[in-house]
Amino acid sequence: MDFGLVLQTDPPASQVVGLMRRAERNGFRYGWTFDSAVLWQEPFVIYSQILEHTTKLHVGPMVTNPGTRTWEVTASTFATLNDMYGNRTVCGIGRGDSAMRVAGRRPNTLARLGEAIGVIRDLAEGREAEVDGNPIRIPWVKNGKLPVWMAAYGPKALALAGQKADGFILQLADPFLTEWMVKAVRNAAREAGRDPDALTICVAAPAYVTADDSPEALAHARDQCRWFGGMVGNHVADLVARYGEHSGMVPEELTAYIKDRHGYDYSHHGRADNPDTTFVPDEIVDRFCLLGPAEAHIDKLRHLKDLGVDQFAVYAMHDHREGTVDAYGSTVIPALTS
Repeated sequence: MDFGLVLQTDPPASQVVGLMRRAERNGFRYGWTFDSAVLWQEPFVIYSQILEHTTKLHVGPMVTNPGTRTWEVTASTFATLNDMYGNRTVCGIGRGDSAMRVAGRRPNTLARLGEAIGVIRDLAEGREAEVDGNPIRIPWVKNGKLPVWMAAYGPKALALAGQKADGFILQLADPFLTEWMVKAVRNAAREAGRDPDALTICVAAPAYVTADDSPEALAHARDQCRWFGGMVGNHVADLVARYGEHSGMVPEELTAYIKDRHGYDYSHHGRADNPDTTFVPDEIVDRFCLLGPAEAHIDKLRHLKDLGVDQFAVYAMHDHREGTVDAYGSTVIPALTS
């Protein structure tokens, strides 16, 4: 199993770079960031510095979208980083939640997302692609390689990931939902004539390593990670609006908890002090995240690995970032990679 670190690009950028360097020293192989140009600093500028100050770390957004940048600009940016640092990028992509909504736009359609996946990959790898009806190619790209991993929750998005993407990003760490969604993605890949085992499966969720499993320690960890249930709830609300609350199209293990959700303020997006996440119960925090002593993380990660997960990406938006990264490096990662 590979490991990644996910950060927001809050200023100063030097702190983001420093945490990514710390992650690489601790055995993490991927460095991810949010991509929402209004809420945080521009990630692609910071990727250049992360790549310059690491040797093996692969970087990318978790996730970008097809709407805030033109596709040829996205492809050229990835291709430039790859040319400079040797094919060490991954394009995580989705419909766009905070990046689009904060700017007053709706998330992209799945049709547009599916088209963008192929175009961005082709252009970044030096092939010709059609953009807005015009065939174009980036002539200076030589030997470029850009895996494109798609984030998804709902049945149509899961099917698209299996049909088009090189990898699947699932932003929660609940074993039941992981098994259900990985199966849906791989079935879609198989039906599309693709090798389902060739897709990389990445689960991303907050991880908070505590000194012990005392009620006080676990309660604090839950409060630091409760924001994640609110973030996932934005996507779940879209699914409920599309498919209904009891449609059978989406497991109620995913949808039931948002019944008391009332609005969402993106100014607190992804932050431990988010006041719009009081509706998220402890049970959901425990299911969606990894909390407790390092041994508890190891047990849950082994379960996820058995379900076909290739990478676990640690969301580190809490008050114990360095300690959690170090605990993963000393105890968790060796247990999962030995």
